[in-house]
Amino acid sequence: MVLHKLQHVGRRMFSKYLLVTNTATASSLLALGDCIIQHIEKMDNKEKSYNFQRTGRMFTMGFLFGPVSHVWYKILDRYLPGAGLRTVACKILADQTVAGPFFCSAFFMGMSLLEGKSRQEGMEEVKAKFWTVYMLDWCLWPPAQFINFFFLPPNLRVVYVSGITLVWNTILSWMKHKEQHVETEVKQS
Repeated sequence: MVLHKLQHVGRRMFSKYLLVTNTATASSLLALGDCIIQHIEKMDNKEKSYNFQRTGRMFTMGFLFGPVSHVWYKILDRYLPGAGLRTVACKILADQTVAGPFFCSAFFMGMSLLEGKSRQEGMEEVKAKFWTVYMLDWCLWPPAQFINFFFLPPNLRVVYVSGITLVWNTILSWMKHKEQHVETEVKQS
């Protein structure tokens, strides 16, 4: 009986409530990625306290990115239907040349604005970090997206990508806050 109820809830989450599921997953995993990085940072600096506001900002970015990702995959599937090798290659190319730059730039700009920085300061951070992160993006996402587009049904795409994103989010959180790492090392010297 309990198993049947769980299966029913699971089916509804990945059909009728897919947008909510995708948004909740993206939010939670961006926050979790930051939690992981903050715990790693704490290992380097025992005096450092946990920054809940920082994790909240990461959660907020996930809340904004979840619906955008949901719509992005719907658009890809609408204009590039199917899972043949040629179609998958086109989806990966579109993802890397459209979604990759958008999400990378939007992440750094959005986080800067949530930190109370100006648009100019946000643009400076995008310029300073974009190419490094975008090159890392090319290393991680094409293989991950091949699995996504070739093997997975559309209703599991954002959740799968959110799982891969947990690794990516730890990288993003580190890149976003790496000045703080350098400042801490200088103060300890």
